[in-house]
Amino acid sequence: MQELCDLKVLVNDQHTFFLHQRVICAFSGKMRKLVKQENQKKKKKKKKSISVGEFPGGPCGFELVSRFCYNNGSIDLTPSNVALLHCSAVALDMADTLLEQTSAFLDGAAGWQWSDALAALRSCEAFFPAANSCGLLRRLISSLTSRIPLDRTAPIPPPPSSSSSAASTSPESSMATPSDSLQKKEWWFDELAVLAPITVEEMARSLEAFMADNKSLLLTRFLLHYLKSVGQRPGSRKEMEAAVGGLAETAVHGVVAIGRSTPGAFSCRGLFWVLRVVTGLGVSREVRDELEKLMGQVLDQATLDDLLVSGHGVVFDVNLVVRLVRIFAGGAAGAGEMELQRMRKVGRLMDKYLGEICPDQSLKVGKFLEVAEALPDSARDCFDGVYRAMDIYLQSHPGLSGEEVAKLCRCLNYEKLTLESCKDLAKSRRIPPGIAVQALVSQRSKLHMETTTTTTTTTAETTLCSPTVAPDDEEEKERLREEMHRMERKVKELEKVCKSLKGQMTKMAKKSLSHGNISRGGMPKLC
Repeated sequence: MQELCDLKVLVNDQHTFFLHQRVICAFSGKMRKLVKQENQKKKKKKKKSISVGEFPGGPCGFELVSRFCYNNGSIDLTPSNVALLHCSAVALDMADTLLEQTSAFLDGAAGWQWSDALAALRSCEAFFPAANSCGLLRRLISSLTSRIPLDRTAPIPPPPSSSSSAASTSPESSMATPSDSLQKKEWWFDELAVLAPITVEEMARSLEAFMADNKSLLLTRFLLHYLKSVGQRPGSRKEMEAAVGGLAETAVHGVVAIGRSTPGAFSCRGLFWVLRVVTGLGVSREVRDELEKLMGQVLDQATLDDLLVSGHGVVFDVNLVVRLVRIFAGGAAGAGEMELQRMRKVGRLMDKYLGEICPDQSLKVGKFLEVAEALPDSARDCFDGVYRAMDIYLQSHPGLSGEEVAKLCRCLNYEKLTLESCKDLAKSRRIPPGIAVQALVSQRSKLHMETTTTTTTTTAETTLCSPTVAPDDEEEKERLREEMHRMERKVKELEKVCKSLKGQMTKMAKKSLSHGNISRGGMPKLC
């Protein structure tokens, strides 16, 4: 075979083809030009050696073109090979021969079956730069997207109802509650999930819905479905981030745009799912901030599970939770009853969250305080939940210094502790005595005030009562007397605890003085 050939062709600097000069040059304008240039350089040599450089599809593409030339300009075109042949024809300047045939075949792409159009588009991924530069890629993408409802004005589903949201257990399905018609439009999600990220990105560009231009609900749902499937593929996280970073930002831009224009379009659980999908995929800090702002506004709809699992490989993303709480607190600063109820709902959620994360050995005092103090005191009717979490934290972190324990107690509002919690705090060996006394004093002041108020009310009612007292009034008086006696007993009980603590502290002070550890100033008066 080699003796009969007079043209040596090097493809992609690796593979060599021995061809008849007359046969290949009859169909390729570029080969004629290259042969002419080689003849001028080496006139005495009969055998020419030329290089065509990088070729679409590599040696497979060049071999396919060679078959076309040796078959007298004839080859069976199929959706699977037409893209490679078309790009090869462009590369070899075969305008009047192979390129004309492939162009005519591609003109009928609108009538291809879905599987054929998808196969042709997938074949372009092996020679993406060539297919993109000649416009073939967008041509095949248009053939596909014309069959699916990827318009930018896709209908927005109604906000989820309480019944539907309770029935939905899948985070993906709760991202937005789709209507039946919208679900029927999603049949192509799995079909296109096999495409390479660079092809999907080009699809978004061709639809003018890439990055901040994305306002299509359906495209956004597809991108999130695609990113989820890509995240399950084997491979380096850095390579994945480089490949799908643009798609992840495009998906987030769509979620934010639709979430702003249509409040309630996305459930809180769905937004947390979106965050988990795009975490680690190269989304910029600015774009992520916009998504978190949307999440923070509906934080009162979140559950403890949403907060505990909020990122790849991160069980307790405390920084995220603090940011979301601050966003919520900033937006729910109104004085209305509805806002107050939402605030207290988040307060209860934070108490549960603190109870879950407090045993974590990596949780620092500062982070515990950030979570506990992210909401104003008005968000909690009672601080017992915060105290219980703090108590578990102290048990799990026995090496804390007295200064760190005192700093930790800063998050407690002693006046909003129940008497039982206050007693438990006073008896705890982990709590500094000064803080215990301060908590007891705040409780005593509150009880004194309540007792005084009750006594005043009872006296006023007695003065206003007529000599003949109705049975109902007598029962009410008796109830008030019992309440007053109960409060008085609580006050006496607190005073006993306070005196007991004072006696213990005096003994401690005397013992310390005997060892020379206390200055001559003596102990301060605490109670």
